[in-house]
Amino acid sequence: MRRLILIALLGSIAQLVDGTLGMAYGVTASTALLITGISPAVASASVHLSEVGTTLASGLSHWRFGNVDWRVVALIGAPGAVGAFAGATFLSSLSTESASLWVAGLLLLLGVYILVRFGTGKVRAVIEGRPAGKFLGPLGLVAGFIDATGGGGWGPVANSALLSSGKLAPRRAVGSVNAAEFLVSVAASIGFLFGLGRDNLPYDIVAALLIGGVIAAPIAAWLVSRLATRWLGVAVGLVLILTNARTLLNGLDVTTGPRYAVYAALVAAWAGLVVYGVRITGRQADTTADTTADTTADTTADTTADTTAGTEAVTVERELEPAS
Repeated sequence: MRRLILIALLGSIAQLVDGTLGMAYGVTASTALLITGISPAVASASVHLSEVGTTLASGLSHWRFGNVDWRVVALIGAPGAVGAFAGATFLSSLSTESASLWVAGLLLLLGVYILVRFGTGKVRAVIEGRPAGKFLGPLGLVAGFIDATGGGGWGPVANSALLSSGKLAPRRAVGSVNAAEFLVSVAASIGFLFGLGRDNLPYDIVAALLIGGVIAAPIAAWLVSRLATRWLGVAVGLVLILTNARTLLNGLDVTTGPRYAVYAALVAAWAGLVVYGVRITGRQADTTADTTADTTADTTADTTADTTAGTEAVTVERELEPAS
């Protein structure tokens, strides 16, 4: 019972992260489940089964707000489902030790991506055109495979590629990827059903994750307007990197000294990125302030000039009026 309560709490934390960052439910929940001693295949199966409900609700919500491009959903979702099914069956066939190293490596890379994305805060402008099918198909296949084998990663991989392409508005990229994730979750769940067997699926863990996520969803919606999501993303990225680096180093039998040296190097790199992010934020704030000041000054000058011109015109007219 205590374990299920802990898992429900971890599900709440994962939902809070996902609700505020727009991604990372899978990688956060999978990392947390692995810490509790759950095998990689069972952890990924639990996450994807719980996501069947959450992704359906999320996709419908994005559709209602006009954030979904159904062409993108079809072209990325179908290959994503194929990749997820293949990834689920692949992970189910691996030994626990091999799967742990594989999943930890993927989650560490996804942690690096989240850290860099939110630490630098760079967003590419949208250009004309639409994402091509020859781009969306392979992207969905790879993202789906990584998502199933890593216990998460569909959002970070697919969203990053779409946003980097610059051919889809950010809200449509996020909405379309969220809608397509329902197909990925269903396919991955079916894959784990075949790979692990119905009797081996952890329905109690799935229920705990769902309950925790449902409780946290409205809290996340409230927090998203009050938290600095950029720095939350930076913090989550560091946690994912350190946690999965520990799993990798332990699995590779790295001794204590070198292991702590790696931890120190990772924290130092993280601190450097934070300093860089603070400087970028300061420059952006200064630029915005200068632009606002210039705009205000120009508006004031134009208004003063118009008023002066109007006053002078009235004075001239009065001087030219014949005396009565």
